[in-house]
Amino acid sequence: MSETRHILVAEKVTRRFGGLVAVNEVDFTIPEGSIVSLIGPNGAGKTTFFNVLLGIIDPTAGRVEFRGRAMIARSRRVGLEPLVWVAPSILVILVSLALGVTGILAGSGIALAGVAAIGLLMGTLLLAIVRPLWYQTLLLRFGIFRSARPNDMVQSGVARTFQNIRLFKNMTAVENVLIGMHSQMHSNLADGFLSTPRARSEEDLCDRRAQELLTYVGLHGIGNELAKNLPYGDQRRLEIARALAADPKLLLLDEPAAGMNPKETQDLMKLISRLRTELGLTVLLIEHDMKVVMGISDRVTVLDAGRKISEGTPEEVRRDPRVIEAYLGKPAA
Repeated sequence: MSETRHILVAEKVTRRFGGLVAVNEVDFTIPEGSIVSLIGPNGAGKTTFFNVLLGIIDPTAGRVEFRGRAMIARSRRVGLEPLVWVAPSILVILVSLALGVTGILAGSGIALAGVAAIGLLMGTLLLAIVRPLWYQTLLLRFGIFRSARPNDMVQSGVARTFQNIRLFKNMTAVENVLIGMHSQMHSNLADGFLSTPRARSEEDLCDRRAQELLTYVGLHGIGNELAKNLPYGDQRRLEIARALAADPKLLLLDEPAAGMNPKETQDLMKLISRLRTELGLTVLLIEHDMKVVMGISDRVTVLDAGRKISEGTPEEVRRDPRVIEAYLGKPAA
């Protein structure tokens, strides 16, 4: 039997807000290709833990790995990073001064080298803002680690929906989906200004893909409708389509069935199952609707007061006395 591969591994994740411990040393793994649910009573720390996994808030302690790569932890040796920014510029200046002293480089050449050094400094500072993957890899070689930001997580293959719908309500459905594709586009600023063939081709491809995703989640033919004019259930589906547009490997759904009627909930369950079977996605969801949790989950993890109190199959968790106590209270003596 082959060993289970985990797409995400969280170790001893803790998050404190002053004296309040919202998440307390939680170990958590998500097997690749699975549907995992995170449940617990109100105030259990689910959303805080969710936001740590997404890089929205930094953990107080612990670490998170995604697809074998350390993504989220306390930052390390960040005081050394400015040396990475200025080192190329200092090197250019020192070399130009040495050449000037030896007479190899004239005064105008030294001035040109100074301009080049300033350009290099601006470039490295821009890199520090954008933080592409190769730049982060370079920092790691110097022992410098910065916890991933939400955009880093998206580029690495994580997408999410929100507990409270966060669509761009005055944009059309297809425009909302196109926004989700931003991290997958390769045209640069010049392509956009000049409307190059590459930019036009990519725009056409993205538009077709956006229409395909709308059809896939059951929203065929509504691409030109404003998001705010869609029924509530369709807005939930549109959020999922926008998340899928980022081409994720792990999809995080925050209470996707909230506010849905029974028919919409059944359709949502079928859609989530299809995301795994047809698209090969791994899914993590926070959900209060136990019919959804027990109906589609391979594994369920339960938090209470920031601690993990139970984990296992839906049936194992359903029978766990600690889970029953967390939801219903301790029986009277």
